[in-house]
Amino acid sequence: MGTADAYRPEPDRPGPAPYRTGSLLDVLSVAAAVLDRDGRIVLWSPQAEDLFGWSAAEALGRYAAKLLVDEAHRDDVLELFAKVMAGGSWAGVFPARHKDGRSLLLEFRNVRLEDQEGEVYALGIATDREVLRHVERDLALSLRLVAQSPIGLAVLDTGLRYVMVNPALERMHGLAAGEHLGRTVREALPFVDADRVEAAMRQVLATGTPLVDQFVVGPTADPSAGARARLVSYYRLEDPGGHELGLATSVVDVTDRQRAADEARRRLALIADASVLIGTTLDLDQTARELAEVVVPALADVAAVDVLDSALHGNSAPAGAEAAVFRALAVAAAPGAEDAAGAADPPGEIAQYAADRLVTRCVRSGRPVHLPHVAAADLPRVARDDTAAGRLGRAGLHSYLAVPLIARGEVLGALDLKRTRNPEPFGDDDVVLAGELAARAAVCIDNARWYQRERTTAVTLQRNLLPQRPENLVGLDVAYRYQPAGAAGQVGGDWFDVIPQQEGRTALVVGDVMGSGITAAAAMGQLRTAARTLVELGLDPAQVLSHLDRTASGLDQSIATCLYALYDHREGWCRVANAGHLPPVLVRPGQRPVLVDLPTGAPLGVGGVPFESVGVALAPGDRLVLYTDGLVETREDAIDSRLEVLVDLLAAAPPDLEATCDLLLHDLREDNDQDDVALLIARVREDGGRDPG
Repeated sequence: MGTADAYRPEPDRPGPAPYRTGSLLDVLSVAAAVLDRDGRIVLWSPQAEDLFGWSAAEALGRYAAKLLVDEAHRDDVLELFAKVMAGGSWAGVFPARHKDGRSLLLEFRNVRLEDQEGEVYALGIATDREVLRHVERDLALSLRLVAQSPIGLAVLDTGLRYVMVNPALERMHGLAAGEHLGRTVREALPFVDADRVEAAMRQVLATGTPLVDQFVVGPTADPSAGARARLVSYYRLEDPGGHELGLATSVVDVTDRQRAADEARRRLALIADASVLIGTTLDLDQTARELAEVVVPALADVAAVDVLDSALHGNSAPAGAEAAVFRALAVAAAPGAEDAAGAADPPGEIAQYAADRLVTRCVRSGRPVHLPHVAAADLPRVARDDTAAGRLGRAGLHSYLAVPLIARGEVLGALDLKRTRNPEPFGDDDVVLAGELAARAAVCIDNARWYQRERTTAVTLQRNLLPQRPENLVGLDVAYRYQPAGAAGQVGGDWFDVIPQQEGRTALVVGDVMGSGITAAAAMGQLRTAARTLVELGLDPAQVLSHLDRTASGLDQSIATCLYALYDHREGWCRVANAGHLPPVLVRPGQRPVLVDLPTGAPLGVGGVPFESVGVALAPGDRLVLYTDGLVETREDAIDSRLEVLVDLLAAAPPDLEATCDLLLHDLREDNDQDDVALLIARVREDGGRDPG
């Protein structure tokens, strides 16, 4: 066994080890010299040669005071030498002289030595004062940084046992330094994944490559503290000579930062959801429900959307300290918060809130009203009445927020938010988020409000323009329906008409003005009036369509399809002309219904295209079904397949005409209400007489 092997210590048992260059002593370059009783140099280290410039051959045997000290300081140094040789010691800073004449300010430590024969000597060790002070400053700074750093810091030896833990890491682990020192991670921190941690440490010790900012989520010694998120880094420690000393680890607690990031992501996701989920239709109530459902439970346990009644009717909201009249549009509640939701106004109801109510203050000021902590005395200002206030108190309402719904500078209403089960109060960030959601939703609500107002006007106009039940029809029974588009659709210009004429004739008309809204309804009224006027002239259906074509051409680029049928009871014939409309269906008793084969023709308003009339024989019991495209067209299905469905339904239709109308509308329009529809069914009477209507 070689000498080096004999002095290699075992990992867990201290023992002598060979000197390693690059240690702190090498950095300090500590020089050593021994003087005899007379002050002559008898021992001289290589570091002394480097520090003073004198070789051992030049220094040994010479008086140290003469060799190393300027004459001005010799009396002082001889006095200090005498003190040391008398049994004392001395430490301090003293100027010395380099071989080249430079003055050196050195840090000295001097003590007396005695050998076996009783001879006494003086041992002096010295190092450059600036080098020493630099190391001392670095050490002091390091110790202060380690002690006061908010970052958890620890040093482990090569056996991965703790040798130093700073106060920040003590707090993070919930363990005092004494519970760390001398122990491995596995022994000190049984609540962590020790296999993973120690594997990472060994990797860094083996390679010297740091592992930086490893994201770890885990528990602490205190289970009640919950999981914490941390960034952990590992570095190998080496002395100036590159020899391994152990491992340093730093731990940064980023739990709050992580929670803030998670919260920011949640808020962005909520805003993104709102952009997609709110305003999917132009239905006012549906838009309000979408807003309430987006914020529950992500932002509030209970949400209510209320619109000022004045905004719905196009009036200016009263200002100042007056009461506010709301129409409740929507209420949404998280699971378990149903009791608190019961205190809100039911959707569709009108409620008046006094000037002292918080929601009234919100719409009057146009600014959020934020009550982070709701006390019992605050409940009457939140609820509509004492009963509702008591219910909110029992439900545990502890935080309240109301934000105005503002669109195009007008306050439309308020988004009312409550927390009962969520323990956190509404914060400033929640106010900003709720305001953002309310602003986006308010535009959608405003669009729905104006659409609803225009739609109501158009429907009213259209219904007023449609005919009343005709009287004195000869030989015909009729049933008809007009159904406007659903909430998401646009009211168009569909119409029908039944016009009795002299000599037992009856005109049957259905038409569809392209476009929607009031403009389409007004154009429809003009075409219907023109058709009624032309009927009085006794013209053939093709001639009537030609005149209507010219009329439509003058209606500001209005285009319309139209089907005109003229039934003559005396002859048992019906002459039909088509202007770009879907064909009627002929239903004969005992036979399968068929689509009447007609020339399609061009729509009214195109101009200059001739129309053609086709004769169809109608016997008692025969039915002629006229309709607009809203009855059969869908975005998904081909029109031919939908017409086949119509024919199949008519084949199984009941004899009653009203029931047939209801059947067609129910089966064909159940999931297809994007367009309005006009439906007219005429049946030749069995007795051939007049309608008693």
